[in-house]
Amino acid sequence: MPRDRQGVQVGHNVSHSNIKTKRRFLPNLQTASVLSDAIGTVRLRVSAAALRTIEHKGGLDAFLKNTPDRYLSPEIRRLKNRVAGAAAKKAAG
Repeated sequence: MPRDRQGVQVGHNVSHSNIKTKRRFLPNLQTASVLSDAIGTVRLRVSAAALRTIEHKGGLDAFLKNTPDRYLSPEIRRLKNRVAGAAAKKAAG
């Protein structure tokens, strides 16, 4: 099962005297060009962990095909439909 989508987490900075102040842990978002076999290059803003997952699953097309829609954001669901349509068109013609 995939990990939850990345988001801001909160915690504390803890000083030597154990005084706690609020802080935010931001996700490691990167803008990356990912190659799809069906539609070519796609620019995505994803976390570094998501990039590793895409590579582990065998590329963008394999990742999208094998991941249920409930785990994908609306933007990535639209990309999944584009890739599926282009792959079907490529296979037919």
